[in-house]
Amino acid sequence: MFKTLVMATDSGRLAVALVPVDRSLDLKAAADALGARRVALAPAADAARATGYVVGGISPLGQRRRLPTVIHESALSLSVIHVSAGRRGLEIALHPTDLVRLCEANVADIARD
Repeated sequence: MFKTLVMATDSGRLAVALVPVDRSLDLKAAADALGARRVALAPAADAARATGYVVGGISPLGQRRRLPTVIHESALSLSVIHVSAGRRGLEIALHPTDLVRLCEANVADIARD
């Protein structure tokens, strides 16, 4: 299972990071992957408004507007990845390369233990 986190860059742009639920987002690595100087987790209201989903159920798919997305590289070693399907407690399973393609995502080492 991967969690979907919405970040705000130093320029005010929003982006999405997907990391395994048992790991933490490495903000510096996420900034590097996005070509930003810094990122921080976006305020909940901004994340909900930009994605169209309630916080805790934000899906990387079907967002109100597509945000730049970075997926932790460990996803590619899996045969199936589980991500939120748009509601709390609802998830979808798909092949990681399909998720990368559908989100037009970058893949990078953006998590830490």
